[in-house]
Amino acid sequence: MARVVAESRLEVLQNHLNPSSGSTPAALLRPNPTSGEFVSEQGYSVVLPEKLQTGKWNVYRSARSPLNLVTRFSNKPEVATLHDNFVHAAKSFPDHKYLGTRVRDDGKVGDYKWITYGEVSTARSAIGSGLVCHGVPKGSCVGLYFINRPEWMIVDHACSAYSFISVPLYDTLGPEAVKYIANHASIQAIFCVPQTFDTLVRFLPEIPTVRLIVVVGGTDDQFPLLSSTTGRKIISYSKFLTEGLANLRPFSAPKPDDIATICYTSGTTGTPKGVVLTHGNLIANVAGATFGIVLYPSDIYASYLPLAHIYERANQVLMVHYGSAVGFYQGDHLKLLEDLVLLKPTIFCSVPRVYNKLYAGITNAVKSSSPLQQRLFSSAYNAKKQAIFNRKKSSLMWDRLVFNKLKATLGGRVRYMVSGASPLSPDVMDFLRVCFGCQVVEGYGMTETSCVISNMDENDLLSGHVGAPNPACEIKLADVPEMNYTSDDQPYPRGEICVRGPIVFQGYYKDEAQTREVIDEDGWLHTGDIGLWLPGGRLKIIDRKKNIFKLAQGEYIAPEKIENVYATSKFVSQCFVYGDSFNSSLVVIVSVEQDNIKAWAASQGVKYEDLQQLCNDKRTRAAVLADLDAAGKAAQVLLFHSSVLHIMV
Repeated sequence: MARVVAESRLEVLQNHLNPSSGSTPAALLRPNPTSGEFVSEQGYSVVLPEKLQTGKWNVYRSARSPLNLVTRFSNKPEVATLHDNFVHAAKSFPDHKYLGTRVRDDGKVGDYKWITYGEVSTARSAIGSGLVCHGVPKGSCVGLYFINRPEWMIVDHACSAYSFISVPLYDTLGPEAVKYIANHASIQAIFCVPQTFDTLVRFLPEIPTVRLIVVVGGTDDQFPLLSSTTGRKIISYSKFLTEGLANLRPFSAPKPDDIATICYTSGTTGTPKGVVLTHGNLIANVAGATFGIVLYPSDIYASYLPLAHIYERANQVLMVHYGSAVGFYQGDHLKLLEDLVLLKPTIFCSVPRVYNKLYAGITNAVKSSSPLQQRLFSSAYNAKKQAIFNRKKSSLMWDRLVFNKLKATLGGRVRYMVSGASPLSPDVMDFLRVCFGCQVVEGYGMTETSCVISNMDENDLLSGHVGAPNPACEIKLADVPEMNYTSDDQPYPRGEICVRGPIVFQGYYKDEAQTREVIDEDGWLHTGDIGLWLPGGRLKIIDRKKNIFKLAQGEYIAPEKIENVYATSKFVSQCFVYGDSFNSSLVVIVSVEQDNIKAWAASQGVKYEDLQQLCNDKRTRAAVLADLDAAGKAAQVLLFHSSVLHIMV
């Protein structure tokens, strides 16, 4: 009987795949002996029909979990919340080092000092108890207004343990945005540092819900006496911690459906949007992203990406799950490499801008070396690249002669590199694989999906894509006829990337209208990104749906695509492309990479008094334009004219 049912279902699926012929090539279907289901195999992905009776086979899932979307860690299914995740780590690795920093209490920079998972467990109980003792109700929003440091994570763990909602606040959105977020989320307590406290005090009367301010790194005699007139309490972190230790309260553990955090992102109208994420959202995302990844308690992660962003938040959840150590940078991006040399991380997650700088720094150093050194590097690079892409082990001689010196710039122990936030050039990715001799993968995600939507398989050596779906979600491409993107496009299906599953956020806080704009009635989140499916079920990002504009001659422009091309120039730190329908040309503003342009000036004998004078020099403009033109020609995009290039310091 079961055989008859299976054969009947197979016939239905075959007719659905090819209704005109009534048969389908057997290679497209594979039986799963454990379930009796059938899916279309695409290598790293599998394809399912969204609606069997009417829809196409257009829903892609990870081949690692084709029939069930992941919601929990496979090795620890009892971990359902961020609180559970930390409890697991604190019990399993109490004496393992967890959070490390170089910055001492007196503000000076020294060697890395570490606190253990057990010590952080005690501190988070104290901070959470302190919030309870100061009358902050369960479920209230707690703001974090400072950059990466151990106290950020301790407060976040405290929020999870006592069912508070953490709300990151960050300067990049500006003071007005911070004030807006504090009011919009009705924040009741804010943890800050002296620098952000000074900013906060200026608009404190305009955020009436805040009843408690805890200053990390300050002393109580430094704070103005506001309590008597405003009813607010301002206290140092150290005193707050001591009070909490003396008045410990039991945990108020959250449920998976409870809100863990509200992450505010820039809105298209200029008003930040609050992305509501539950404990279940975050656990599902990180659990899905762990498929195929093996981390250890001995791993060390370098934390410098903003903790206010979901990329870094998800990385932190991952590190806790494996009991790994997290070392924070000293707060100065210009000294990041100095921190990495001392920290010696094994896991390095970053963004293309940093990897592009590494690439430019190494290639420029090679070009300025002697002819013999250039030939040695070229021979080593080509030999090792050929070995990697033939899946063979390269000669250790090349590492000893050339690449170990390059590895040392990141501490010498990195075994896993991840790139996210924007596209990474395939050339740069391959370059990193060769020079650093480690696994390099790229992922794609957004705040509204709790981070990872898709990521490359660690054994996939093809560059220029963002991999297969996270096993915790499914993806489809929706037709965008106004941009000529459809699922019937040849050779590859194209369309707007839509995501569904347990990683999708609950909605924008207090904004049902914008929530309905991005989540349709079938539960699909419309990302606004345009993608295509490469062979093997790999997703490639090719365009942006909304961030386009039309020039006067009717040509549609996707500025992000152009910006990513020119960002590969060794002279470019950042660039901005703008245009409108009243003009036929684009305007590009380029912010220079200062070290590289100074090195170029020295090699050309160009004299200058300051960087502004150097940027205005005709020879500098010509050199920058030539390099931008070379990048544009390589990517087959439009070229620059000097009349529309403005170089900024």
